[in-house]
Amino acid sequence: MQATAEQGAATAPGAPMLECRDLTRIYHEGPQDVTVLDGLELTVHAGERVAIVGSSGSGKTTLLNLLGGLDQPTRGEVRIAGESLLALGDAALGHFRNRHIGFVYQFHHLLAEFTALENAALPLIVRGQRKKVAEARARQLLERVGMAARADHKPGELSGGERQRVAIARALVTDPSLVLMDEPTGNLDQHTAASILALMDELARTSACAFVIVTHDPGLAAHQDRVMRLDEGRLSEQPRPTPVE
Repeated sequence: MQATAEQGAATAPGAPMLECRDLTRIYHEGPQDVTVLDGLELTVHAGERVAIVGSSGSGKTTLLNLLGGLDQPTRGEVRIAGESLLALGDAALGHFRNRHIGFVYQFHHLLAEFTALENAALPLIVRGQRKKVAEARARQLLERVGMAARADHKPGELSGGERQRVAIARALVTDPSLVLMDEPTGNLDQHTAASILALMDELARTSACAFVIVTHDPGLAAHQDRVMRLDEGRLSEQPRPTPVE
């Protein structure tokens, strides 16, 4: 199983990196069934950036959780880098996520007792990378997101925007195949947000990393290759908003 997953990391630009087929999630609430996702279909190619927009409560966070293997669908399948998440047991799924998926949550979820550097390096250390090597890579990413000078500070000593930048560095430190982002620039000033977008552009172009970004920000959506709207459990293609000059 590991060999198959590792081969998926070399997916060529333009090949499918993420595939959802008949993706359905139904929650049982008392006597009623609530269908949040209803036979959803989605393909995201290597090096492609897709924004997903939709009203609050439309199921965007549920979708991200399914794409990242944090929840299981009621029906249907998610494949990443050619690997079906349903085919993986808990241990193998955790290993696969560490190797292939980066997460940027709306709330940073940094560990309070660790420094920014330690938080950013943690996915590599969990993988078994030597601490010195992991922290060297983490420093590179912290520098890219403008946090090099704050690397030795703990989350409680950082602003909300600074914590979000550390979380973005942590998501990218493993060179993932797919990055899932929930309002990644919501706490960032315009200049920092622009630098994050530039970094995403570079990764999509040079490493064939794919991005799925949930956002309410028309400017962020306009910057992506495609915009999809989630409504009544299904996705539909949308025209890209006009970027604000």
